Amino acid sequence: MPQQLKIVASPVEEFEIPASDGYQLYSSLLNIMQSSNKEISNHTHDSPISSISLSMLKGPFKKSKRAKYKIVCPKYEYDFTIGITDPKEIEIFKTIVKPLILSEENIPLNDNILKISEVSSSDVSFDEIVRSVIEYSKPAITFHFSSPTNIQYKNSKVSEMFPHREAVFNSLLSKWNAVCPVELKMNIERDEMARYIMERPYPSSYTTHSVMVNTVFDKFKGHYRPILKHGFTGKCSYIFTNDAPKDLKNAILILSKFAEFSGVGSAVSRGCGCVNINIYEGK
Repeated sequence: MPQQLKIVASPVEEFEIPASDGYQLYSSLLNIMQSSNKEISNHTHDSPISSISLSMLKGPFKKSKRAKYKIVCPKYEYDFTIGITDPKEIEIFKTIVKPLILSEENIPLNDNILKISEVSSSDVSFDEIVRSVIEYSKPAITFHFSSPTNIQYKNSKVSEMFPHREAVFNSLLSKWNAVCPVELKMNIERDEMARYIMERPYPSSYTTHSVMVNTVFDKFKGHYRPILKHGFTGKCSYIFTNDAPKDLKNAILILSKFAEFSGVGSAVSRGCGCVNINIYEGK
C-alpha cells in the first residue's frame, strides 16, 4: 500500500545546508531508522528499487555567500514528504514514524537540528489507484517536476535532460511493476508510449541541474568526492492522441497517480524526482 508522510519542522537556529539537500535528509532518516530497526534500515539502503522517495525541503531560504548553499531560518517552517511504496512499507513506515512521533526525535542536519512540529500521513491501496482513473473520458496530465529529475537511459550513463514521454512513463512502469501485486502488473511497450502520448512542455519553467546524491572515497586522491546526477525541473503536460487505446490511457493515469508516491527516475530517495500531478479532462 503506497504511503506518504509529510513532516513540518523548524531549525533551532540559523544554519547553512546544500542547495540540493536531499542527500543530507536521506542520511539523517537512515540514521533514525537504524536506531529503530537496523534490518529495515539496511533493506531500505540496499534496495535496487528505492524503497522511499524524498522531496527536498520546501520553504523560504536566505541566500548563502557560498555557491550551491542556502540558509534555513528559525522564524520559518519547512516541510518535506516521504513516499513509501516498498512491499515492506508497513515496517519502513513504523521505523520512521515511531522515533519521530513517539520519541519526539528531531532531524539532525550537519551538526544542527530541525525541530519537528507536525507529522501527518496518507495512504492509498493499489486497487484504489486503479479504480480512481476510470472516471476520465478524455484525460490530460500535468507533471510538475519539483526537484531535479534524473532518468538514465536503460543501462547506460546517459541522462535524459527533458521530460520525454517514453523516459518518464517507462521509469514509472518499472517502479510500479516492482512493488504492485502480481495481478496488477502491466506490460506497455515503449513504442506505445511514443505513438499515443504527446508532450506539451512549459518552456519558461524548464531548468537543468547537476546535484550531489552520494559521496565515494577516492583512494587515489585520498578523500571523498561527490557523486553527481544530472536532470531537470519544470512543468510538462501529457495528452493522448485521438486513437489512443482506452487501456493504455488508463495505465498511464495509474502510473501518474503512483508517481507522487514513488518519484520519477533514479536517486528518488536522495531528493530527486519529486513530482506533483494534476489529472483533468482535456479538450
